[in-house]
Amino acid sequence: MDGSEKKLLQSYRILSDEDKSALLKFATFLAQNELLADTAQYSQLKEPKYIEAKESESVVGALKRLSESYFMLEKATLLDEASNLMSQHVMQGRAKKDVILELEQLFQTRYEKRKKESEAP
Repeated sequence: MDGSEKKLLQSYRILSDEDKSALLKFATFLAQNELLADTAQYSQLKEPKYIEAKESESVVGALKRLSESYFMLEKATLLDEASNLMSQHVMQGRAKKDVILELEQLFQTRYEKRKKESEAP
């Protein structure tokens, strides 16, 4: 145990139960954020795992396939555009084939952008 760990333990021992609980929650929060940051950095460097489209694939099926293929992308950043494309298909009758092609392009473009960002110095 190094000096900072000893000091933390000494401080912990003199805290009230309520403060100990708060410190533990905060330490857990910090550790989880560190793990998420490591995971995000690691997944940014991964290549997509391309999954073949099924012949009768629906637009929803394509979204699921692309989400799995491009697992390293943050889905929240794709949500607006993907929802818009889905609406064009469902509400406006846009052809399934065209929507799926555009979804594939969307995911590919976002992946290329993320890749460039991760390679930048």
